[in-house]
Amino acid sequence: MLAHMTISNFAIVKNLEFELKPGMTTITGETGAGKSIAIDALGLCLGDRAEASMVRPHEDKAEISAAFSLLNNQAARRWLEDNDLIDGDECILRRVITKEGRSRGFINGSPVPASQQKALGQLLINIHGQHAHQQLMRADYQQQMLDQYAGHHQLMEKTRDSYQRWRLASNELKRLTQSREENEAQKQLIQYQVKELDELALGEEEYAEIEEEHKRLSNCGELAVSSQMALSMLYDNDDGNALQLLQMASQQVINLGDIDSSLSAIPQMLEDAIIQVQEASQELRGYLDNLDMDPQRLIYLEERLAKIMSLSRKHYVMPNELYNKHQDLLKELEMLDCSDERLEDMAEQVELLRQKFLAWAEKLSKSRRRYAKELDKKISDSMHQLSMEHGIFKIDIQSDATSLLSPLGFDTITFLVSTNPGQPLQPLGKVASGGELSRISLAIQVITAQKVETPSLIFDEVDVGISGPTAAIVGKMLRTLGESTQVMCVTHLPQVAGCGHQQMFVAKKSSNGQTETNMYPLSAEERVGELARLLGGSEITERTLANAKELLFAA
Repeated sequence: MLAHMTISNFAIVKNLEFELKPGMTTITGETGAGKSIAIDALGLCLGDRAEASMVRPHEDKAEISAAFSLLNNQAARRWLEDNDLIDGDECILRRVITKEGRSRGFINGSPVPASQQKALGQLLINIHGQHAHQQLMRADYQQQMLDQYAGHHQLMEKTRDSYQRWRLASNELKRLTQSREENEAQKQLIQYQVKELDELALGEEEYAEIEEEHKRLSNCGELAVSSQMALSMLYDNDDGNALQLLQMASQQVINLGDIDSSLSAIPQMLEDAIIQVQEASQELRGYLDNLDMDPQRLIYLEERLAKIMSLSRKHYVMPNELYNKHQDLLKELEMLDCSDERLEDMAEQVELLRQKFLAWAEKLSKSRRRYAKELDKKISDSMHQLSMEHGIFKIDIQSDATSLLSPLGFDTITFLVSTNPGQPLQPLGKVASGGELSRISLAIQVITAQKVETPSLIFDEVDVGISGPTAAIVGKMLRTLGESTQVMCVTHLPQVAGCGHQQMFVAKKSSNGQTETNMYPLSAEERVGELARLLGGSEITERTLANAKELLFAA
């Protein structure tokens, strides 16, 4: 419930502070006094767009704050808790606008973006504007009104989520299908590349092995000559070799250890060297015996190396990376080979998601039809009360599960009405006159407002185009609504103003070239005077005062 508001330097308001009570509060005043200015200011606290022109001339900033009681508003309390903004049983929204047009928003003293104020505001208060009957002509607004009355928020959320999943999957399938030709061309190229590499059949370590073997065969003559020369120096040369020299040296020092103990290790060192030379000689002899100078093998290796080098240049990789490139191409080809199967799986998944969406949309459509019948009767009855005795209201719901799919389901909703006997049901805008449209709009707003979970409702001159006995009925409807929720109604009709549990008056005064607007509650006696003014205009007589008292007494 809206409990308190403070407005400073907003438009023509200098300073304004007022409290609001439960029940129905009516707001009246002379034309142009600014009866809707408090609602405009409240809209800023609820996240509406701020402009520099909203700041009172010659002032630096405008500031508006609105205090709400949370005692009977669990939804708003949960939102505040989820956003770490809870502060007891009261919530204060504040908005500051500078003369440059910059604005800052606050919730319980914490700075927040306007989007958060808007999200919270939807849980605190619901505003029905004076142009709602014009919005009522739009199909999307008609659907919104029906869904708001039905209150099937979870069904709508499920339908919206399932639609989004289906559309995302459908778009992905479309993308894959469109790129199919590109994939086919790529597949043919990779198949050709893989075929070349398959024919090469290069092993994982083969390039290093081939390179080593080619190096050995290419230098086979040099290897043979150098090995034979080394063997001769070590062992085979009868005129003198390393083994003989070592053996002679060993004989010379073998007994020296007995003379000088510091030389005792040398004989063993020479003995070890003799053994190493003998083993090296054996290894060299074995190597020479097995050295194969095969020209055909060398030619084969050169041809294979040439193929490896050619393909490595073709694929822009080093020769030792060609094997891995081959494996990568095989994997890529395997993925492309699976694309047809993947498309089939994707198509099945898309259809499955579509069926899930249609199932939720069907449930939503059934809920709409159920509540549409209920709303048909209530609005028709209200039309009868509002001096349209033969009025008939019907919500027409057309469903198309093939071409009208959207996040809101597959329904097209049209408000139909007949205001005269024998007149067929036709779309609202084609049948109703301006006054009838205002009355029908008001009936719809009052009835749907009973289902709104927000604890406060504002009706901003929604009774335009209504007068006489009809206005009295409208006032009673709003007062009845005010028995269960807080209702604020800006009105110019005495029949409606008199039905309020309390009444506030908006006055405008000018002095020293400055204009100010103020708003204050009326006492019982002041209410009589204000109602008399609304009834009689500038001339208030005893008769108009008596009529004003009757209005209050009747309420």
